[in-house]
Amino acid sequence: MEPVRPEFVPDASSSREEMEALQRTVADEAIFADEFPFDPATVSMANTLTATTGDSPIVVGIDQAFLDERAVGAVVALRDGEVIERASAAVDCEFPYIPGLLSFREAGAIVAALGNLDTQPDLAVFDGSGRIHYREAGLATHLGVVFDLPSIGVAKSLLCGSPQGSLDGRSEGARVAIDADEDVEGADGTIGYALQTRQYDSGNRHINPVYVSPGHRVGPETAADLVEQLCDGYKLPEPTRLADSHAATAKGEFGERTRNDGS
Repeated sequence: MEPVRPEFVPDASSSREEMEALQRTVADEAIFADEFPFDPATVSMANTLTATTGDSPIVVGIDQAFLDERAVGAVVALRDGEVIERASAAVDCEFPYIPGLLSFREAGAIVAALGNLDTQPDLAVFDGSGRIHYREAGLATHLGVVFDLPSIGVAKSLLCGSPQGSLDGRSEGARVAIDADEDVEGADGTIGYALQTRQYDSGNRHINPVYVSPGHRVGPETAADLVEQLCDGYKLPEPTRLADSHAATAKGEFGERTRNDGS
């Protein structure tokens, strides 16, 4: 899989001003509304609709890990909950951890991993933010635009924006809109949702929500619907949960290969 808009691939050698300017350009190019060819009802972990609707879409989960001075990108492709392909890549990590600029640290390994993927996905679910970002261009938005791929960001913490209600102890399936605030440049209204994908039955312990936002070619409400459909009894949607596991495996394999090459 090759970038459709290679001019937007993050360049870790850019100045901070150039990085932020590129993010603003990417946000202007992003489509935060439903624009995809598949029926969202066919996206699930155990699709029973394929017989009447045709082939169901391929969903990829995307995550990353770090090994010494390298970033490891991991991609897992699923159809109807079944893994059909895995891909990974390791590249030198040339940029430090700076909130709001993580695509410049992580995108290189993910672009390389997607380059090793034979499958053409219909939807990408990223471990990271989409529109819930200071410049509306988190990792899911940035790479969604680069590949012109419908994409969703699923983050474990809230980078910016204001929840329109309490997030404490929400029941499973509950969602709270995240609206743009003064930290989000040039946006207003709902930019994503806090989604309670799982919750304990007992009131003594609580599970925090995940923060779902559109990346590209998916609207905020549909993004939350799709993530909920892709959960399979865990807090994280199955595509990114499996990508996280694959990233850990790939990290070990790349580390072992390095040790063998150095011996």
